[in-house]
Amino acid sequence: LKDSEAAAEKRSHLIAIGMILVTCLCFSILDATAKYLTTFTHLPPLQVVWMRFVSHLVIAFFMFRMWAHPEIFRTDRPWLQFVRGLTMLGTTSFNFLAVQHLQLAETMSIFFAGPIVVTALAGPLLGEWAGIRRWAAIFVGFIGVLIIVQPGSGAMHWAVIYSVASMLCYALYALMTRMLTSTNSTIGMLVIPAVISSIAMTGPGLAVWVSPPDLFHWMLLLSTGVWGGLGHWIFIAAHRRAPAPLLAPFTYLQIIWMIGLGFLVFGDIPGSSTIIGASVVVASGLYILY
Repeated sequence: LKDSEAAAEKRSHLIAIGMILVTCLCFSILDATAKYLTTFTHLPPLQVVWMRFVSHLVIAFFMFRMWAHPEIFRTDRPWLQFVRGLTMLGTTSFNFLAVQHLQLAETMSIFFAGPIVVTALAGPLLGEWAGIRRWAAIFVGFIGVLIIVQPGSGAMHWAVIYSVASMLCYALYALMTRMLTSTNSTIGMLVIPAVISSIAMTGPGLAVWVSPPDLFHWMLLLSTGVWGGLGHWIFIAAHRRAPAPLLAPFTYLQIIWMIGLGFLVFGDIPGSSTIIGASVVVASGLYILY
């Protein structure tokens, strides 16, 4: 019986890891879209943030028939849900501000300090302690990120403060997601932060509003809600299946998606340091999987 339970747990963890990889793809597409809209179309970042959550909420409203299921908004820890919604808003807002000034690989590299924060806090907050080998793999992955960034090779842009703030918000968001998954519905955890963020950003979003130039850019703007909502839905589902310290390091693999999108969308060709660093990151994730 114990062997079968252990096998089921391993299977659940593998599925959760796969979910995190899909989540990273969704968030990478979201970031690339936001960078395109704010850099090339010159839409204000706060407007893009607002529409990301509004479109997310509208899609969820019809998909889950929210008018017929008021129980979606029931929660036994409303204040924790509220703070989690604010951290989700902070993660998105600061990141969209950062990608306006920095390359995608730069923002992600700074963001990747998040798993270390998640792993460090998951022990005292969640009772999910990471072992020495997992800690070692996490730091190896972070070394891979530093190889990509090469922080001592030139002056860092002032906008890195946005990426640092986004990373800290994400770490808190991930921990609170894990804390709530045992007692709150996946749909509720997906919808409630979107409601909070949509309301909070309505004023700032309207104040800086600039109409997209054509239908294509309107579709891009509305698609931010699709990628963000889908990514967070899969993210929540993954944390139902596996502990936060196990999943946190696999967010490092998002750098692979970012390199690919940076090349396809913005013509960024990765240098040797990016390839070497990404290889280290992948090796770290594979070791943790082993």
